[in-house]
Amino acid sequence: MRITVIGCGYVGLVTAACFAEMGNHVTCVDQNSERIDALSNGVCPLYEPGMEAMLATNLSGRRLAFTTQLNDALQDVEVVFIAVGTPCSDDGSADISQVLSVAAELGQLLNNPAVVVCKSTSPVGTACRVEAILEQQCQRRQLNWRPVVISNPEFLKEGAAIGDFMRPDRIIIGSSSEPANALMRELYAPFVRNHERILFMGRRDAELSKYAANAFLASRISFMNELAGLSSQLGVDIEQVRRAIGSDSRIGHHFIYAGCGYGGSCFPKDIKALLHMGKEHGEDMSMLHAVEARNDKQKHWLLQQITQRLGANLQGKIIALWGLAFKPGTDDIRDAPSLVLIDGLLRAGATIHAYDPVAMSKIAERYSLPVSRGQIQLMDEPYVTLQNADALVLVTEWKQFRQPDFSNMRKHMRLPLIIDGRNQYDPTQVREHGFEYAGVGRAAPKKHSQPVLRQVV
Repeated sequence: MRITVIGCGYVGLVTAACFAEMGNHVTCVDQNSERIDALSNGVCPLYEPGMEAMLATNLSGRRLAFTTQLNDALQDVEVVFIAVGTPCSDDGSADISQVLSVAAELGQLLNNPAVVVCKSTSPVGTACRVEAILEQQCQRRQLNWRPVVISNPEFLKEGAAIGDFMRPDRIIIGSSSEPANALMRELYAPFVRNHERILFMGRRDAELSKYAANAFLASRISFMNELAGLSSQLGVDIEQVRRAIGSDSRIGHHFIYAGCGYGGSCFPKDIKALLHMGKEHGEDMSMLHAVEARNDKQKHWLLQQITQRLGANLQGKIIALWGLAFKPGTDDIRDAPSLVLIDGLLRAGATIHAYDPVAMSKIAERYSLPVSRGQIQLMDEPYVTLQNADALVLVTEWKQFRQPDFSNMRKHMRLPLIIDGRNQYDPTQVREHGFEYAGVGRAAPKKHSQPVLRQVV
């Protein structure tokens, strides 16, 4: 098929590359000329494992192209995906101005009855608004055909997006048009060969399904974090509780890990958008308010653990951070727990030594860093961050942090303190190496067996 994807951000780029990989001819359109130039040369502007190799393959095979000119990308097109950003507005609502702007431009430029697909995460009713704009433009141009507008929300995890697209749990098509449904079934057929995973429903149903999925997953995380707070008061290990409830097939093991809070471009934004939709329609979304409040509270847990042990004034203290991205497999720091921690440490006067495999440039940009000096120092190797450190905080559970050399770490650090924001380490093993350990909802030993913090000579 001939496909146009409008928007070369995370969703648009993954969508375009994966459809091209299956043999379709895909043109990606974006107003950012620097981004288009980079992509045309096979340089990916975002970190996603496997993306640059896929770009190179499909660029050389002439199945994938990039342009800033929408008109050029619409010649004989069969499917147009709208995948522009829908950022969070000041009132919490999703800003769909880019979506509506694209719809207006499509109405002026489309010369054939293509299927227009709303891929951007947008509030319920957005596809209907896009359709109304296109209808108005087609009437103005006195065309005797109308494009069909459908909703096809994305369900991509950063760091695993290509796998999610190629092997989807489900593909949701919101449409009442049988011809459009048939076209979408044909388009997605290579991704669902082993069993049927395409769900057809109304457009509004599809739009709400996206928000419902993210809100439910966020709720599981906040629920476990709330239980972790109680566990720490009761002398209970939340990891044992997690194993117990995860063994129930009705619950499962996904998204029930206690930690220092969720972040990223989806969960926080989508929760706010859903709350705004509830407010607009007079529905009290008290449970989601609690989910959001618990997550905001959880992001302060790391700093609380540090100040409880080292004091509120951290002047002269060096705090080492392992991980800055909101999750492994991405360089995305939007709403990351690391930002709340860094801001708090800076206010308290601490010096920060930080390392992340891919996200440090984003931190340098956010804090306008000369990265080699000042209160924040970004290191090129994880163990270097530990030199004379008074605490190590694990913020992001990258694989390379899973089995560190604790003996070597102990030699580097001034004080043997590990704050585990992802419950990655075995408390017993860590303490056997002479560290004080704090995990989220992990049972602490009795006070008489606590190691005494003392400076390493």
